[in-house]
Amino acid sequence: MKKTATIFCFVALLTLNISCGKDDIEKGIDCVAESIYQKVKHTADATDSKKINFSVEYTGSKTLKSVKWTFGDGTPSVEGVAVSHTYSAAGTYSVKAEITVQEGKGTCTSSPVKSVTVN
Repeated sequence: MKKTATIFCFVALLTLNISCGKDDIEKGIDCVAESIYQKVKHTADATDSKKINFSVEYTGSKTLKSVKWTFGDGTPSVEGVAVSHTYSAAGTYSVKAEITVQEGKGTCTSSPVKSVTVN
């Protein structure tokens, strides 16, 4: 029973973080499968511990169209595969990367969230 509940929770969470429109499904892009090929990375800058470097690694066969970052501190979002952000205060922040991949006219957007601790 626990195993079934765990699988159900995993599928529910994955579904909540991935958006596929009707057109995406009709054009044949499997949004859930594409999210497997996406990895969000972060590292603290060597000279400034409040500056964090973020990047997305995509190893799938589609085209990485865009990445929109929300840093969890109320600052405006920015776009780019690799970006840097300087936090004004130490703390733990929820960083979201809206990752859009494209094949032909179809697109999929997933929004993984990563917890980042800034010293």
